[in-house]
Amino acid sequence: MTKQERLDAYLAENDLEAVWFARPNSFAWLTGGNNVVDREGDVGVAAVGYDGDGLEVVTNNIEADRLRDEELADTDDDLPVTEFDWYDQSLAEAVADRTAEPAAADFDVPGAESVEASPLRQPLTEEDIEKYRELGRETAQAVESVCRELRPGDIESEVASALRVALSARDIEVPVALVGGAERARKYRHYTPTESELGEYALVSVTTERDGLHASMTRTVAFESETSEEDLNHLGELHQAARIVEVTALGATRAIAGLSGDPTSVFQAMQAAYEHVGFADEWERHHQGGAAGFAGREWIAAPEMDDSAGVTTPMAYAWNPTVQGAKSEDTVLVTEDGFEVLTDTGQWPTTTVDAWDYDAILERPDVLVQEDESN
Repeated sequence: MTKQERLDAYLAENDLEAVWFARPNSFAWLTGGNNVVDREGDVGVAAVGYDGDGLEVVTNNIEADRLRDEELADTDDDLPVTEFDWYDQSLAEAVADRTAEPAAADFDVPGAESVEASPLRQPLTEEDIEKYRELGRETAQAVESVCRELRPGDIESEVASALRVALSARDIEVPVALVGGAERARKYRHYTPTESELGEYALVSVTTERDGLHASMTRTVAFESETSEEDLNHLGELHQAARIVEVTALGATRAIAGLSGDPTSVFQAMQAAYEHVGFADEWERHHQGGAAGFAGREWIAAPEMDDSAGVTTPMAYAWNPTVQGAKSEDTVLVTEDGFEVLTDTGQWPTTTVDAWDYDAILERPDVLVQEDESN
């Protein structure tokens, strides 16, 4: 189903004449453009509406020419941009004046109902998938290039800065950049970077964004000079346990997409996998991830969920199981036919990992062990 067909169905099912989107992820989903000026705001400087005939963008006179020339120039259709004087109205008031009624919007528009956009953005279209492949590959290239240069004395915050520079050079935004040295990665599941040194090993996790799409991944680097063989083996065992849970989640995702589509069933599969690898309670210490797309997570799997979330294909999923200082995470396209790791370069060492109790086998990243330079 195309995006227009989804919107047509939404209007018909809800007896609406129009629907409007001003939150950046949904604006990008429909237009391919960026409506963000102030990154601290939830709503952008433009809204895109659909009334059954076509799309229309509404924005103020400050932004109209820039959006036409730069953000919307590559759209397939000649997307009309209606402008209003910035001093005369707010964006919400301008949309309220121009929309057919009854209408819905993903921001507070007078007289409009509220729309939950995430279900409309799923599953991914072929155009979305092609953009996703580019984002995933370039994200992995940047992250892995930084990881290969890590040393035990590096400072977490400096590594995070290097990640942002490497990704920015590829025109990729970085909503999340987590860098945890061994001590903090063992203690915290969200290892926001500090002035601490990496030490024995490092977990590097990012969520990136371009064209509204989001990609998440984690890589682990250990330092031979700082870590005993016993500790390296222990980290490898924890890492393998997390990988088994992740691949099980992907196998369950594909199976359940063709059955009930219930995300809680995937969550239950992950719980069973945690128990199978000997870490039954680890799922309680961090969320397990979920569907990815025009948000870092379109939804996050949990023991109980509302009806708006559903497992579908083709769709990206970023499952992120953690086990006592180890983590396995990539953004993976799940289709009826199988799996495609989007955040992959083919240059990082991997091991084939089997799912537990589901039909899935994937190459998953190893812990990269940096050898002692003094040898």
